Amino acid sequence: MKAFITRRSIIIASIAVLIALVTLVSVTAFNTAGPVTGVANIITRPIRGIATGVARTFGDIFAAIYRYEELERENDALVAMVAEMQLVAQDAIALEEENYRLRGLLDFRERHGRYVHEPATLMDWTSDNFSHSFIINRGYLNSNIREGMGVATEYGVLIGQVSSVGTTTSTVRSVLDTTFAAAVIVGGYTMDEADGTATARGDFIQMRNGLLVLDHMDDDLTVIRGSNVVTSGFGGVFPPGLTIGTVVAVNPHTSGIGRYATVVPMRDLTTIQNVFVIIDFTIDDPALELPEVDDTE
Repeated sequence: MKAFITRRSIIIASIAVLIALVTLVSVTAFNTAGPVTGVANIITRPIRGIATGVARTFGDIFAAIYRYEELERENDALVAMVAEMQLVAQDAIALEEENYRLRGLLDFRERHGRYVHEPATLMDWTSDNFSHSFIINRGYLNSNIREGMGVATEYGVLIGQVSSVGTTTSTVRSVLDTTFAAAVIVGGYTMDEADGTATARGDFIQMRNGLLVLDHMDDDLTVIRGSNVVTSGFGGVFPPGLTIGTVVAVNPHTSGIGRYATVVPMRDLTTIQNVFVIIDFTIDDPALELPEVDDTE
């Protein structure tokens, strides 16, 4: 066996030497690698093709990685630009809201110059099965607000009445609250225009539907869907001319005697932020004034 291995090793070595000599002679004589190199080229051509493909693939991968990093940098720049634009937009919105509030204050003063009022900001809503109210940022230490005063928007829409006053905050029962009631006129904005008088009040059942009730209507009062409901000024609790809402339906009482209407507030109460508390007001119509009580006796 050892002799066989030795002979085979000698044969392989001899063939290798022969190939080397032929290659050397071919290169020297013909300035080319000759047939041996050609054979080698044929044998290695598929391998070189695969290698070229692999190199091209790696080149594409590296190019894609570079492009990805470039896109990532561009994306970061765009994100930063969008964030900056959002800040600018937020500032613009804040300025617009402040401008709206100031214009509302000016408009309220022009439209309701006979009122003494204080601006306030709605802070929080409190609502359950029996009440519907909100908190404002005014109390007896930072305002002249007292219980029973009306609360309206800048456009003269009555949205509630102060129910309790704290040190720096107050609670306002909304027009939907079951304890709210106001003397109103229906179908007009003044007593001369109105079709008649009634009482607008909160209702336990209708409060859940975002409605209040129009009750104690005059028998000859014409009430239809769309009729506007405005404070009359009777009783001196609220000034006349504040809009409460519009009639959405008229129904007979379950007792079969009389009728009532449901009223939707003029404003979505949950979207209101700035309000005005009516501290004092004057009534131009003497018929609406409360009679003076003689307590000298």
